[in-house]
Amino acid sequence: MSEGPHEAPIKTPGQLIAAVIAGFAIPIAVIIMLAVYVNNTTRNGAGTDSLSEESVAQRIAPVAQVDIRDANAPHVYKTGEEVFKAVCTTCHTAGVAGAPKFGNAGDWGPRIGQGYDTLLHNALNGKGAMPARGGTSPDDYSDFEIARAVVYMANNGGAKFDEPAQPVAGAAAAASAAAPASGAAASTDNNQAAAAVAALANVPQASSEAAAGTQSADASQAGKTLYTQVCQACHAAGVLNAPKFGDKDAWAPRLKEPMDTVYNYALHGKGAMPPKGGSNAPDADVKAAVDYMVAAVK
Repeated sequence: MSEGPHEAPIKTPGQLIAAVIAGFAIPIAVIIMLAVYVNNTTRNGAGTDSLSEESVAQRIAPVAQVDIRDANAPHVYKTGEEVFKAVCTTCHTAGVAGAPKFGNAGDWGPRIGQGYDTLLHNALNGKGAMPARGGTSPDDYSDFEIARAVVYMANNGGAKFDEPAQPVAGAAAAASAAAPASGAAASTDNNQAAAAVAALANVPQASSEAAAGTQSADASQAGKTLYTQVCQACHAAGVLNAPKFGDKDAWAPRLKEPMDTVYNYALHGKGAMPPKGGSNAPDADVKAAVDYMVAAVK
C-alpha cells in the first residue's frame, strides 16, 4: 500500500510572508512580556533599593544637623516609666547581675525597707554591678528624672513612695548664675597660685657658703627675714591652703602636732609647699621662720 503525496503547509506567497512575520513577532512579544513581568516584581536582593527615594535622601543628607530649640521653653521632664524603659529595663526586667526584677515584690522588699533616700543614693552613685545613673550622664537624665524612675520601679515592687517634687523653674537659672561666681573664685585662686609661683621663682637663694655656716646670731630676726623673703608669698594670703599669717583658726590644727613635726613639714615640704618654701636657706633659719609665724598666733 503506497502513501499519498505530501503537500507543504505554505502554498501561497501570502502564507509565506505571514509565517515569516509570525516567526519574528511572536518571540519578540514573549521577550517583552517577560521583561515587563520581571521589572514589576518585588526585588529583595542587596542593592536593589539603592535608587529608592529614601536611600537617595539618606545618601545626600548633610552630616551635621541643626536642632533649634527655644532656650526659654520650659523643660519637659521624662516620666519614671519613660526613664525605666530607656535605661533601667535592660537589667531590671530580667534581673541581670542581681538587679531586683521589675514588679517582683520579693526582690524589692529588702530594698524598699532601706528607704527612698538610700535607693535614690544607690541609683545616682551606683552600687555593685549597677553603674552610677544606670550608665547615663546628668546631661542625659537629671537627678529628678532618675528619682522618678526609682519611685516608678519601687512602687511597682510594693512601695508607696510619693512622686518626687519637680525642680523649681528658677533653680536652673540660679545654678547657672552661681557658676560664673564659682568660676571667678577659681580664677582668683589660680591668680594667687600664679603669683605665689612667680614669687618663689624670685626667692633670693642663700649662697652655699652661707648655707654651710652657723645659725644667724639673731634667730628671731633671721626668721622674720626669711618669712618676708619666702614664706609670705603663700602664707600672707593663704594661697594653696597655706595657713594665713596671724590666723589662729588656720594654725590651730597644725599646732596640735609636735613642733618637730611642724619643722619637718617646713624643711621637707608638705602638699603644695616645696621643701624650705623653695629656698636653700639653712635649716636653722627655716625653723626660725616657723617660730616667727607660730609666735604671731599665740
